[in-house]
Amino acid sequence: MKNIIEVKNLTKKYKNLIAVNNLSFELFEGEILGLLGPNGSGKSTTINCILSLLKFNSGSIKIFGEYMEPNSSGLKRNIGVVFQDIALFEELTVYDNIDYFCGLYINDKKVRKKYIEDAIKLVGLQDFKKFYPKELSGGLLRRLNIACGIAHKPKIIFLDEPTVAVDPQSRNNILEGIKKLRDNGATIIYTTHYMEEVEIICDRVIIIDKGEIIASGTNEELKCLASIEEKIIVECNNFNDNYIEQIKELENVSDVSYNNNILTIYYTKGKNNLISIIKYLKKESIEYNKIYSCLPTLNDVFLELTGKELRD
Repeated sequence: MKNIIEVKNLTKKYKNLIAVNNLSFELFEGEILGLLGPNGSGKSTTINCILSLLKFNSGSIKIFGEYMEPNSSGLKRNIGVVFQDIALFEELTVYDNIDYFCGLYINDKKVRKKYIEDAIKLVGLQDFKKFYPKELSGGLLRRLNIACGIAHKPKIIFLDEPTVAVDPQSRNNILEGIKKLRDNGATIIYTTHYMEEVEIICDRVIIIDKGEIIASGTNEELKCLASIEEKIIVECNNFNDNYIEQIKELENVSDVSYNNNILTIYYTKGKNNLISIIKYLKKESIEYNKIYSCLPTLNDVFLELTGKELRD
């Protein structure tokens, strides 16, 4: 695959804090790369260094084989950025907002008009062209924010948590639009805290923590890193701590959690575990509404690698 971005031995320090530590990775043409990590892991710093918005202490960054510099206007023309914080002009309509941002790169009015219409269609804003931002819902604002960042048809797109605080319908629309961008030739770096989105759209994933890569690969390759092989989910009420301690002593059980009437049992080996837990529940006369077995998710792997403690 063709190398689009090459980050080599990138290090960025803030006084005594090492935000990014000797980081190296590549982005290949036509892929959606999930760049994941807990808060403060170095994701934003890495992206800002790639975009030449931050000076870094050492290392190199190449885009399309050229070194990225603050004055690399030719490279920046081929880059689209959609930050988490919505940045729009309140006094401009949907159409005029997209026109303004597209006009920063596309001078030809006929070409720009077509690009704007393509962007509006991609994010599903055909019925809102004359609306102002204050008249739009949160989901529509997110879609407009994306349209403004990709209307000039960049070859590389950075998407920073584009589905934050939107309803399921808007999230589905945004994810479908991102896949269309990839199918139309864009290469994408995608950051999010929603692991199910990563499983849906990302071709490859990099997990960073404390400024270093701690895991990388496809979704399936990362799931193989999990120490658990199976999870059993039980929906039940009035489940007390004594039961939890007893279940922890069952064969192959590595951990147990109980939250909001959902009992989750983690197993290091996945064989006949469902039968054994059903027998236990029956023996203890524990009533349940639903019970089922599933494989570990990317979220399980993420928490196992980065820890479950809260981050600032």
